[in-house]
Amino acid sequence: MKAFMVENYGDQAGMRAAEIPDPQIGADDVLVKIHAAGINPLDLRIRNGDFKAFMPYRLPLVLGNDLAGTVVRAGPSVTRFAVGDEVYARPDKDRIGTFAELIAVHQDDLAPKPATLTMAEAASLPLVALTSWQALVERARVQPGQKVLIHAGTGGLGSIAVQLAKALGAHVATTVSTAKVDLAMDLGADVVVDYRTQDFEEVLHGYDVVLDSLDGENLAKSLRVLKPGGIAISVAGPPDPAFARELGANPILRLAMTALSFTARRNAKRHGVSYSFLFMKASGNQLRELTPLIDTGKVRPVIDRVFPFEQTLQAMEYVEKGRAKAGKVVVAVT
Repeated sequence: MKAFMVENYGDQAGMRAAEIPDPQIGADDVLVKIHAAGINPLDLRIRNGDFKAFMPYRLPLVLGNDLAGTVVRAGPSVTRFAVGDEVYARPDKDRIGTFAELIAVHQDDLAPKPATLTMAEAASLPLVALTSWQALVERARVQPGQKVLIHAGTGGLGSIAVQLAKALGAHVATTVSTAKVDLAMDLGADVVVDYRTQDFEEVLHGYDVVLDSLDGENLAKSLRVLKPGGIAISVAGPPDPAFARELGANPILRLAMTALSFTARRNAKRHGVSYSFLFMKASGNQLRELTPLIDTGKVRPVIDRVFPFEQTLQAMEYVEKGRAKAGKVVVAVT
């Protein structure tokens, strides 16, 4: 099969197209013919080697973390899927590789593709939808009437998180550029802060939850807009001791993560709030829980552009250089 490989950590020069053997499947695996794959900032960070300290992939590595496709084979222990089923998934972090024609995925990580979506639309969702769910439902336990701030509310993650927070009954604020104010309102945001003309720290107060994807000073300000007892969840900020424990990291790596997040945790404590780092997990069951929201239109994909499979490297460059105006970039594999 054809796939796009990372041969060396670093920039785009370390990637190439290659012909590789088709994946082998285990007893609980499903072989999926990939129709479309989403591109995420996570792909760029893995390619660059940002996570090699705690996710030591063996190179060469097939990149890609989102897929939609059709089941072409199922292992003998598979009970949830059959040949011909249309599915979508974010594979487990140890089994990524959606920039390819085929992939073997554990049945627990797969879900039926929402009937209302095209393959490209479905491929744009798994990673960002699961991240939104795990942040807002699992970790923050957002309740109706609570105030939630989603940064970059028209981006790949933000556009889904804004919609999910609204579906949970929250009062939602977001930060966007001037050109994206109308889209943010269309997605359901109650308060839209134009970061080019406003400082969100001066506009927003008393929030229960912040979902941050920007880190740095943005995270520091986010802690200050929370009310006492609030929580800031970051997908970009420094990993914390809880994540180190969850990862089963060795003592040296645990110490490093504790040190990296010390300032964020100290500042959070000073403000009477908490800081939490989130690295999302694959989950077919959570994708199933999201399906009714998707099929009723409460959560809809936002796609910036679809590239043909042979232009996967160009698609990654498009994302890396910030050319996407809103939502996700997708590669059409078939």
